[in-house]
Amino acid sequence: MAMDTAENILETIHMIREDRLDIRTVTMGISLLDCADADGERARERCRERIVTRAAHLVSTCEEIEAELGIPIINKRISVTPIALVAAASRERDLTPWAAMLDDAAKTAGVDFIGGFSALVEKGSTTGDEALMESIPQALSTTDIVCASVNIGSSRAGINMDAVARMGAAIKKSAQATPNGLGAAKLVVFANSVGDNPFMAGAFHGIEMPDCVVSVGVSGPGVIKRAIDEAAGLPFDALAETVKKAAFKVTRMGELVGTMAAERLGVRFGIVDLSLAPTAEVGDSVARALEAMGLERVGAHGTTAALALLNDAVKKGGLMACSRVGGLSGSFIPVSEDEGMIEAAALGAISLEKLEAMTAICSVGLDMIAIPGDTPAVSIAGMIADEAAIGVMNHKTTAVRIIPAPGTVEGDVVEFGGLLGKAPVMAVSPYSSEAFMARGGIIPAPVHGFKN
Repeated sequence: MAMDTAENILETIHMIREDRLDIRTVTMGISLLDCADADGERARERCRERIVTRAAHLVSTCEEIEAELGIPIINKRISVTPIALVAAASRERDLTPWAAMLDDAAKTAGVDFIGGFSALVEKGSTTGDEALMESIPQALSTTDIVCASVNIGSSRAGINMDAVARMGAAIKKSAQATPNGLGAAKLVVFANSVGDNPFMAGAFHGIEMPDCVVSVGVSGPGVIKRAIDEAAGLPFDALAETVKKAAFKVTRMGELVGTMAAERLGVRFGIVDLSLAPTAEVGDSVARALEAMGLERVGAHGTTAALALLNDAVKKGGLMACSRVGGLSGSFIPVSEDEGMIEAAALGAISLEKLEAMTAICSVGLDMIAIPGDTPAVSIAGMIADEAAIGVMNHKTTAVRIIPAPGTVEGDVVEFGGLLGKAPVMAVSPYSSEAFMARGGIIPAPVHGFKN
């Protein structure tokens, strides 16, 4: 038993030092529902006090755990109740002050990002929802660490195409209002969004959640790649077993950190999100893990099948390790945040169309993809509609985080910096979606969406 424990400790140390294993985020979810007030200024004061009080010790607690266990915790974040719901009672049309309040509260708490400048409009939008969507470009251009998201569809409700069109325009305006289009990197448009997602930019604290929870997002592409390397030449079923075992170990670490953080902060432990979240650093790439299965380059024929094996094995291994698995839990394929994806896009090995096909499998969707700055808003809306259709028809979360980088053309490279990395500007279809988007209305839910 002692030998087994020693081997596990040494293996964990190796995963941290050599395979870039870390806790990508510890995210505190905070309910603001009871902070609503007809007086917007008074409501914002209540919200700020709630956030600052609840998250007062979040960063210091994470730093203590990081030092105690020797496990890097990269980001400390906050998610809150969708602001469109909280601000509705004020009947304010400009919700930019709400974003400013979130920015100030998050900076006071010392966290990296705060999510929840959000609206849920899959069945239609209220006055408050419309106010939030209209405020997004200004809100993201005047704050530093606020993230926004809008859910425009679900398998039960269908796709709100009016909201899709509105969000296509919001993405375009958000990019135009910020350097390198960075505002659009803090904006996600979802179908089938979840209220316990700890990852930015799409995190918000769902209305079904308790007052305050702590959730963890793990990251282990390097660990998974090493496991795949060690399974060289094995058939796919044996490879899947190898990946499952590696995912089990990564998830155990996430559960330990989440449990410790929740106990010390005196709040409930939420979930562990199993998603493989890459970075632009060498050795931390989902693309390289896929290539290790035998693909010459990610984007080659067989890439979607490789991703299916990876995603399924990660989920199965994680579910065996922890009973509180949630969030998105799969594999992220953000172009700018994955060293292997960046190279593949620059070489032309992977296209927007191939990435769209892969989103039928991965955790989210078209993520951190730079497109030419003159791409029409209706074309962006068409991309959102396509992704939403994949999610709605397949009962999975899909999303779009597209950056129409101002002044760029296909082949340029946009530098975002930090975890956001850099992105080659990818080609989009030159053909128009304008007449299609002009129809408006709702694309009805699929027949298999009606389950009761």
